[in-house]
Amino acid sequence: MNLTGLSVSELRALQEQVKQEIKKREHEDVAKAREQILAIAQSVGLPLKDLLGGNLRAKKVGTVAVRYRHPSDASLQWTGRGRHPVWVRDWVASGKSLDALRV
Repeated sequence: MNLTGLSVSELRALQEQVKQEIKKREHEDVAKAREQILAIAQSVGLPLKDLLGGNLRAKKVGTVAVRYRHPSDASLQWTGRGRHPVWVRDWVASGKSLDALRV
């Protein structure tokens, strides 16, 4: 394609058409890939989650036991992970031991 004979406005219009065509083809490629992946999963009798590794990517979710609790307000709890909560910092700043809060 010889572009030298085109004006700037024609080149910009062509540029926009190219952008739209690229976007359209990318969407088509993704759709085809999805269809192929689903066909493979169905051909071997596997659910798609198992084929893709399912829980391998999932982060383990669990609860961490409380290690510290305020003696006069049981709703103030801390697992001992991360930053000290304000109430723990205040407790230690007042000269009291962190071990006194251990559960």
